[in-house]
Amino acid sequence: MDNFADERDFKILEADKYTFFILARILKRDCELLLTDHSRMIICYSQSPFPVWIWTADDATPEEMENAYKFSDEHGFLAGKYGINMKYELADYFMKRAAGEGKKLSILKNMFAYDCPKLVDEEKLTKADGELHHCTLADLDVFTDFKENFHTERQLEMKDRAGYRQDSLVLIEDGHSYLWKNAEGKFVTSCIFRVSNNLASLSLVYTLKEFRRRHYAENLVYQVSKEAVKQGLLPTLYTNADYAASNACYTKLGYILRGKVCTIG
Repeated sequence: MDNFADERDFKILEADKYTFFILARILKRDCELLLTDHSRMIICYSQSPFPVWIWTADDATPEEMENAYKFSDEHGFLAGKYGINMKYELADYFMKRAAGEGKKLSILKNMFAYDCPKLVDEEKLTKADGELHHCTLADLDVFTDFKENFHTERQLEMKDRAGYRQDSLVLIEDGHSYLWKNAEGKFVTSCIFRVSNNLASLSLVYTLKEFRRRHYAENLVYQVSKEAVKQGLLPTLYTNADYAASNACYTKLGYILRGKVCTIG
């Protein structure tokens, strides 16, 4: 196994570009651990507090699954401190294998991967008052509020205020950060997208609690997806498969389910 990624890794991930979009992006960065044979298996851990990613071929053999399990165990990924993203077949192997050793692994999260080759006609939307707002540096503090609230509510990548502010600065400077401003001039919902090749991966969809169930997120995601399409990009996104309302919202906009992965721990 090598400790570097090259064009071979990005080529094999093309077959799973929706479910492993994030992994393809992570491989371009410096990571704490990277193991790859460039054809059948990639194990990648960027840094705390992010999950480990394990990609295996769809026809992975029991021997290859066993190797993935042993590599994970050797590096401490099965000790309870990490979430590991992988395909369901591999997750099933990991959970049964761990049980045989008296360990308990279970699925922590089910994730759906979507793309949107064609948005529905805008007339089909349930209209919300307000309009799309493209963030600039003047919005740094309010955008930081959204990022901090999003991560605090979901207990993801917890940082101090300075850390969230620095992350927000990078996102705004990247040019793809948006807010929805309602008719009263209040910012109520956030959304961003990140670009890799021809894909625009939407995330950070968060509506302030007091403004939920007013279709703000639906309208913001639609308009942000529309902006991505204008730039020649294919909108994609991950969702928590157990959140029926958000999944229904995305499919209503024209998003199509393309793949499934899970997080075990």
